[in-house]
Amino acid sequence: MLVAAALLTACNSSEAPETSAPQPFRVHRIFDPGADAAAEIHEAVAQAAQQHKHVLLDFGGNWCGDCQILDYYFHQQPNAALIAGGYILVDVDVGQMDRNMNIAAQYGMPLKHGVPALAVLDGQGRVLVSQTGGEFSDMGRVDPALVTQFLQRWKG
Repeated sequence: MLVAAALLTACNSSEAPETSAPQPFRVHRIFDPGADAAAEIHEAVAQAAQQHKHVLLDFGGNWCGDCQILDYYFHQQPNAALIAGGYILVDVDVGQMDRNMNIAAQYGMPLKHGVPALAVLDGQGRVLVSQTGGEFSDMGRVDPALVTQFLQRWKG
């Protein structure tokens, strides 16, 4: 599968190995378990208002392969440019589905369908959209163009 191969390449060291031995898969740390998600969201909303952008909340965990794939798509064009130009991105760690659940609920995201799950806020902190049906929770089967369409539709 091309996505999996690209993700493995993206998640492994950027340096070429000196031998032809297979390199172990290393998970890219997207989510900071020690972060104060509420404070980061508050700061992002203020920044979004100032820069005329929206806030993109990405709920997930470092253990989540689908979260890794979505993050990979976020860093590919045209998505990287869409995010840079229209969003302040906040990665919200859900731990083992036991962290920041109150924040997910606050933004209308029960997460019962899994992660990753996205919400978009305006510069006042109002929810413009939240994924409640697990739309991106099976990224291995999601057409990457749907990520781009989502970002285009809700950008600030």
